[in-house]
Amino acid sequence: MSFIHRFEPGTSDTTLLLLHGTGGNEHDLIGLARDLSPTAKLLSPRGKVLENGAPRFFRRLAMGVFDEVDLKAQAADLARFVQEAAERYSFDAGRVYALGYSNGANIAAALLLLYPEVLAGGVLLRPVLPLEPPTLPDLSGKAVFLAAGRRDPWAPSERVEALARWLEQAGANVELRWQDAGHELHPEELEAARAWLARRV
Repeated sequence: MSFIHRFEPGTSDTTLLLLHGTGGNEHDLIGLARDLSPTAKLLSPRGKVLENGAPRFFRRLAMGVFDEVDLKAQAADLARFVQEAAERYSFDAGRVYALGYSNGANIAAALLLLYPEVLAGGVLLRPVLPLEPPTLPDLSGKAVFLAAGRRDPWAPSERVEALARWLEQAGANVELRWQDAGHELHPEELEAARAWLARRV
């Protein structure tokens, strides 16, 4: 298949697409995902782009400046991979939620904006608006949980709010949760994400 990945079976009809942050791999979010949703199936690819040896899901030109051409190409590749994986592992392609952190949350946002058919929604931890799509997608019926830090140097509040606006304008049910934190995650917001997932998984 097109990504190095890990698949873990589960008893739920829902599959979580695990998307790691910069420097992570296909194993990084397995423990968190099992804690947040014990019954979900887990599909965890490794980003193909290397930045000084650190895996990512798309290139950036500078800190906070994304290579949009590469982002679009990598999002298309990831969308194809999810469809391939649904066939190989026999899971419901209409019941896939992203669980992404940082760079992984941003590629999840790109999937929602460019390939809305791939995801039913997602938990995006420390995301920003990665790009403005050429047309507004139809995200009606989809739900997205955004967890952002008020003091996050990598995810400025205006870019987080821009993402929330785009998703809402496209028809998604968006819950934006702010934490008095930086880029690191806190137990309170993970508990909120767990409750959000429990209502859907």
